[in-house]
Amino acid sequence: MKLTVTTLRLEAEGVLGVELRDRSGALLPPFEPGAHVDVSFSNGLTRQYSIASSATDSTRYWLGIGRAPVSRGGSSYAHASLRLGDVLEVSEPRSLFGLQEEASGHIFIAGGIGITPILGMIHRCVERGHAWRLLYCVRSRRNAAYLEQLDPFRNHVVVHADDEHSGRADIEGALGSLPEGWHVYTCGPAAMMEAVCDRARLAGIHPGSVHLERFGADPAEIAVRPRQTFSVRLLRHGGCFAIPEDRSILDVLEEHGVVLPSSCREGLCRSCEVPLVSGQADHRDYVLSEEERCAHQSILICVSRAKDGELVLDI
Repeated sequence: MKLTVTTLRLEAEGVLGVELRDRSGALLPPFEPGAHVDVSFSNGLTRQYSIASSATDSTRYWLGIGRAPVSRGGSSYAHASLRLGDVLEVSEPRSLFGLQEEASGHIFIAGGIGITPILGMIHRCVERGHAWRLLYCVRSRRNAAYLEQLDPFRNHVVVHADDEHSGRADIEGALGSLPEGWHVYTCGPAAMMEAVCDRARLAGIHPGSVHLERFGADPAEIAVRPRQTFSVRLLRHGGCFAIPEDRSILDVLEEHGVVLPSSCREGLCRSCEVPLVSGQADHRDYVLSEEERCAHQSILICVSRAKDGELVLDI
């Protein structure tokens, strides 16, 4: 889609709010709370941003873009160069981090800009009367976006600002008192999300009730992963390609003219998922469930590899 920037607003220190609408006023494709879109900037970069607005509002997508301390070009461009009236290429929304509405309640643990997809889920909880709580972790209230939208629900919200507390956020306390049947949702820095997963496990919360949204792959985790050469055979195309240690399946296929959908190239968005016919995949993505990984029926070719030998893909 080609959508127009109709509002730019500083949501907090380092957080830019961007409203996108259809120029003709047409309704936008619907989305589920927690969904994100791919946004292509005029500098050639494409980045994924979560939709913070209510899913009941089909007239706009409201995005929150945090300025990354070490930007790869996307957030710095948005903060420095976006202007009212700019037209951006935007994908249809994708939902990888959705609200499990069958749950008896929902606890959200957001870190910094991780509040963006969670805000859409809170909108849904309020609209439908679901039970919910929020633990919102920020360096300072100056960096806390959407506080004015959350203020009417202050009885549901705990804000932990590092410059107001000597210790870390009480994740253990938030999860230890969780009523039966509640689900946990977390988005933010990798260390915070790992702490949430650890505390949920210690609290006896079923792993299927804990949901994560990552904004980036963990460089430290990537650095220690073993990499080996293997081959990929394309069932319908007929080609067979060697995948060296330092290249992804997606890279090699593109080099040979086999161009497939892709976006994040970090195993975060699922746009490059393809059917797996045979072979044992070494799943290195962040979005497939444990059941999907064990089934070995698909693979994200931007990051995942073969455990050994050959993979056959239905391409």
